[in-house]
Order: sequence, then structure tokens, then C-alpha cells
Amino acid sequence: MFEQEYQLSYFKDGGFIRKQCPKCGGYFWTRNEEKETCGDAPCDEYTFIGSPAFSKEYDLAGMREAFLSFFEANDHTRIDRYPVIARWRDDIYLTIASIADFQPFVTSGIVPPPANPLCISQPCIRLDDLDSVGRSGRHLTNFEMMAHHAFNGPEQEIYWKDETVEYCDHLLSDLGIVRDITYKEEPWAGGGNAGPCLEVLVGGLEIATLVFMDMCESGDGEIDIKGKQYAKMDNYIVDTGYGLERLVWASKGSPTIYDAIFPETVNKVMEHAGIEHSLQDHEYAKVLAQNARLSGLFDLDLTTDLENLRKTVAKAIGIDVERLKAIIEPVEKVYAIVDHSRCLAFMLGDGIVPSNAKAGYLARLVIRRMLRQMDALKLDVPIADLVEMQLSSIGDPAYLHRRDTAREILDLEEEKYRQVISKGRRLLARSVKKFGDAGTIPTSQLIEWYDTYGIPPEVTKEVADSEKIGIDLPDSFYSMVASTHAAAPAEVAETPYAKYADRLKFIPKTLRLFYDEPSHATFEAVVLDVFDNHVVLDQTLFYPEGGGQPADHGTIAAPDIVLRVVDVQSANGIILHEVDEPEGDLAYMVKKGDIVNCTIDLNRRFAHTQHHTATHIVNHCAKAVLGDHVWQTGAQKSETKARLDITHFKRITDEEFYEIERLANEEVVKNQRVYTEWMDRIDAEKEHGFALYQGGVPPGSDIRVVRVGGDVEACAGTHLRYTGMIGQIKLLHTERIQDGVERIEFAAGAAAVLASQTRDNILNSACSILRVPPEKLPDTADRFFTEWKELSKQNTRLKEELASAL
Repeated sequence: MFEQEYQLSYFKDGGFIRKQCPKCGGYFWTRNEEKETCGDAPCDEYTFIGSPAFSKEYDLAGMREAFLSFFEANDHTRIDRYPVIARWRDDIYLTIASIADFQPFVTSGIVPPPANPLCISQPCIRLDDLDSVGRSGRHLTNFEMMAHHAFNGPEQEIYWKDETVEYCDHLLSDLGIVRDITYKEEPWAGGGNAGPCLEVLVGGLEIATLVFMDMCESGDGEIDIKGKQYAKMDNYIVDTGYGLERLVWASKGSPTIYDAIFPETVNKVMEHAGIEHSLQDHEYAKVLAQNARLSGLFDLDLTTDLENLRKTVAKAIGIDVERLKAIIEPVEKVYAIVDHSRCLAFMLGDGIVPSNAKAGYLARLVIRRMLRQMDALKLDVPIADLVEMQLSSIGDPAYLHRRDTAREILDLEEEKYRQVISKGRRLLARSVKKFGDAGTIPTSQLIEWYDTYGIPPEVTKEVADSEKIGIDLPDSFYSMVASTHAAAPAEVAETPYAKYADRLKFIPKTLRLFYDEPSHATFEAVVLDVFDNHVVLDQTLFYPEGGGQPADHGTIAAPDIVLRVVDVQSANGIILHEVDEPEGDLAYMVKKGDIVNCTIDLNRRFAHTQHHTATHIVNHCAKAVLGDHVWQTGAQKSETKARLDITHFKRITDEEFYEIERLANEEVVKNQRVYTEWMDRIDAEKEHGFALYQGGVPPGSDIRVVRVGGDVEACAGTHLRYTGMIGQIKLLHTERIQDGVERIEFAAGAAAVLASQTRDNILNSACSILRVPPEKLPDTADRFFTEWKELSKQNTRLKEELASAL
């Protein structure tokens, strides 16, 4: 596929030959005339283990710096990494590749890149091969994708395929490559884009991927790649990915990738596990190396292939399978533990809070799999200690700042895990018996029990074995679970105005007056269209529902009728005013071209604006009190109160509740100016970071940025000009709406005063009934409750005595 796309001048002038692999049928380019196979697994074994592919040995920091410095010297701008939680995306939860940093806005041409060309070393997390981590010698959940990108368009080409391959060749030469380099042709697709690709192979290991992204997914596309249709784009992008850890491994020739990149941590965990990890021991090192060398020939997601790998390795070494398992399986668990601890260091370091949904679910999945591996080795060490080792090793100042929070989160998660195991065994004792007749518990049931109750399939197996019931437990179980939670479900947007699409596409977008004139109540407008019970104006002060803020209400006064506006919505930039259906045909009463006088309900708007502005303040203060892991997951405002949903790993205490309220009112008293401005998306991200997107990811190249005190977000709502105009913020209560998410309900302005008065009335009524002052109410209520319980007990005893006497 794409044969002509790979006919590069650099290949022809550089002495490369195009060959076809007799094993897989794929085409590849090599300078070695004698090379027959493509060099990719499973066509070739690793040849660099024990015989490094580079003349120089690198560690992670050294290889990363060598890569970035090379491209800086070749006129690329080095940019900072993005978080491993994809805050700027609403379709995926974790950053899975460097190009994900620039999808969809940069790759689609909506916004320019932060630099062009650029280079980056981006930490990524992929859980697709979770069950293979530790077993294969090469799989990782967390890795750094070093990359250089060039964003080309119709008006400017930075560089394309020939230069990309030349950069790769020269980089590897500078790094000290001593083995043949093979470039294998392979189409690539991901994240809605696609293009020709060259896989870069050295010593049987894929160390880089060079993607020439020039297509996008399209239902009308004529190019089929992996079952999806793609069409050519106007822009075309160099999307490369060099595996930092794999390059380090190839430079060291270690038995496994884990020994190459985590030597100190591996040895520490081995020590805790009581395993003597001596790579100088010939038999031991040979087992690890042969296992890693041959693992590429097998699909470790299949139970049969894992068994075949064991047999093949045992035969190659000359030991029996059981002896091999005794050596390799504990070591594999250590490798998985070390990998998972680093993955969690990045997850918690970048602010993910474990929960039962979205990125939090994936963090908990890794935590519990790591704990399961630790239990199997009987490791008597807190999970927090192992993750803290990785946080210190990474050395990011922001990560070190979150170290205490990470420890508290992990301690709580470990406690929850123990509780789940205990409760799970009791649940399973009853539940597995239902499968006695069938004889086997299916995989779907194992996944349901894991998703619903958190019960690991290994625990299910233990209980099922005791009942002599089999279970269908694939070796890829955790990978299967991760894949179902890896991306946000495709939301089918409600399109109540879809039936008007043809009509609306001829109407210009509505001029929004509410941003520049938020305190105005009246305006004049021209009617552009009238249909059903909707009126479209050329401009409006009516705020359409959005961002948790309800729509404005009010009136539209036409020459012959006054209409009551009951809802306002936006459809593709056109604002539709829904009115109470009048008696008669609306189209005869209000006509296109009519000049109308409109009035909004300013009291309703002001209350919404107070609550919206207060939401920013409460969010900022919650972060100040609880920690910077706090992230807004939802918000809703009304005239009488508002609610804010935030990520947090435990219940908010009374002390924290009152401290948030105190700080929020301090922000109000300061009477700070509220700043709003439209900014270029890239500039806004550079200045304020991805905390901009706490309320969601807005579309477009320019975003409206709102600063309220210390809170800065991309926000399309209405806001007061000064924080003092809020008047007062009264926190009403908190509740746990789901694991890992706290809801704070509060009132602002006049609604806050009313809420306080309501509570005072309740307090005073209780004091009046009990005839005590407010300060004595708690003690009195406690005394009455204690006396009531004692009287209840006495009553029960008397009834029993009376029944006995009869």
C-alpha cells in the first residue's frame, strides 16, 4: 500500500534497496544486500541483547538530551511536555502519543502549532498491553515518545519525507549506531488521521516510527486503512515517535527493558521480594535474555502463546518448563510492579484522582493490578513507598510538590482494595454457585464483577476453585478491561434543531451583546427569521443556555404582539429564542425585517451571573484548601443556588468546608476586577496551562479567557465586573456523588442571605421547642437522644417482662 509514497530520493541516493520480507510479505528498505527479513517481530529475534546496538551506553536523561539537542541544532524548537492526562481533549483520557498533544486543533489546521518545526519528549500512557508488561521483557504502560514534528500546508512546506528519513539516519549515526537500520513500510492510522509510515528497526527492535500524516477520517473518503475510510487533507504533517526507553535498552543490551531503564528500582523491589537478581549469574541472565529475545515471536495476549513461549524458552535454554516458571514468574511480577509504580507516578503527579470513571478508573486499574502483583510476592511494603521512589527518580518539581498527596491517595486506595477483597470473597461465596450447572464462569461475568465491585479475577478463581467451578480467564483480562475505558464514549449530541439545518445555514451568526453589555436589560434588533415558536434576531442580549448557566428569559416586543421568551439556545452560532406559543400563527404576527424591542429579566440574569462568578472563586478556593489535584468535573447554576463538582480522593471535612467558605468570602471582599479577553488558543495555553479547560474544551482558534481572582478558565458564561458584586458566598453542604468526586453546593448574593436566614429560622425553631439558647442546643439534643434510647430499651424490657408474666 502507498508504494509510490516510499520512493524517496534519500533511499535511492543513499544506497538503500527495497526488499520484500518472505515471512510477513511486508516491504522494507535496507543498505544490507544480504538481509532477507524485515527485522520486525515476529520475523526476527532481538540481536542486540548482550550485544548493544550502539557504541555508547545511554541512560534515560542522557538519551533524551541527545535527541532534543540534535533537533535543536537542526533548527527545531524544543517545547515542554504535556500532562499524561489529556486535559485539552474530550475524546481520550490519557496522552497516548506526542501527536495527541496537537490533535485535533493543530492537525486540522484550526490553530497554528506552538512552534514549527518542533521537538518534544512526551510521557505517554497506554494500557492496551497491560497483561504483557513484565512478561515480554519489552512492554511498558508508561513511556516517553521523543518526537520531531513539522506542520506543512498549502502555503508553506517546512520539510517532508526525505528530510525526515535523513534526520533519522543522521541522529542514529550521531548516537553511535553499530547495526543495520531497516525502514519498513506500513500504513498508519490513529486519532482520526492516517498516512504512510516507516517503522525504524534496529537489531530486531522497533525504535522509531516515521508517520507522514496527510489524511483524515471521512465517510466520503476513497482510501481504506484498517477498515476505515480516509481522504487527503490540505495540510500534511511529519509525525515521528522515537521510543526513549527502547533506545536506552538497545544502547545497553540488557536482558530486559526494565533492567535497562529502572536498574536501581528493580534491584530495590527484588530485595523486598527476597529475589537475588544477579545479572552476572550466567543461567539467570540467560533465562531473562532468552525470554525477552523470543517473546516478540508470540502474541502474549493469548494464553496458548504464553504457554508456547514458556516451552520454547525452556527448550532453548535446556531446562524444564516448571524450572523456568519458578525462575521467571516472580521476576516478571517485580518488573510489572516497577513499571506500574512509574506509571502511577506520572498519573498522580499530573493530578489524576483514582475513581470509578474516566482517567480515575484507569489509575485505579493500575493501582489494583500492582497491589495484586505485590500480594503474589508477599511484599511487605506500602505501595506509596514504591511510587514515591519513582516520583523522586523523575524529579519533576511539581511531582515532588504533590508527593504527600500522592502518598495519602495511595494509602487510601490500598485500604479500599483490602476492603474490596474481603467483601468480594463473601459476595463470590454466594454468586459463583449459580454457575455450578454451567461448570464455567464466562469472561463477561468476570469483567462485570470487576467493573461493578472491583473484584480481581484471580480472587474469583480462588473461590471458584473451591467450588470446583472453572472460569474463562484470558491472559489479556486487564488489557481487555482497560481498552473498554480508554476513550470517552462517542456522545450523540442532542440536535433538536437538526430539522432546521437547511434553513439555518443561510442565516448569519447572531451578534452576542451580552459579553460587552452584561448589565443592559433592553436592546433593539431586526428579525431575521421566524419558524414554529422560534425567533432569530440579528443581535441579542439573551444568553443561551450553556456551561451550566441557564438561559435568560424576557420579552420580545414586535409591532403587533409582545412575546414571552421562555428558552434560548445556540445552534452553530445562531441564537434561537423560543417563545410562548401565541394564539394564531406566529409568522403572521412577527415578520422578517421587523424591528423589535427586547427586554431580558435582569434579576434572573444577575442571579445567574453572581452564581457563575462565585463558581470560579469556590473552585479556586477548593484547590487552595484541598490541593492542586482538584479539577472541576461539572457545574450548574440557578437563581437560588449553584453546585460545583470536583475531583477529590476523600470526603471534605467540616474544617475544610469552612476554610473554603472563608477564603471565598475573602476573595469577594477584595473586590477584585474580573478580566475577560479573547485569546489565541496556543497563546492562552502557554500563559495559563491546561487548567483553562476545567469547564470543558471549547472549539475554535480563539477562546474566551476569564480571570476571577486566582482562577483562570476558558469560559463562555456571563460574569460580574468585580468580585465584590457577588455580595456573599454561603456554602450549603457537600456530598459524594461518585467515588472520587465531591459536590459543593452554595449560594451567592441575595440567595446566600436567604439561605442563611432559612438556617437561622430552623435553628431558632429548634431552640424554641427545646427552650434553650443556640449555644446549648447541641448538648441538649445529645442528652435528649441518649435519654430517648435508654427509655426505648426500658420499654422493650418491660414489654418482654409483661409477655413472660402472661
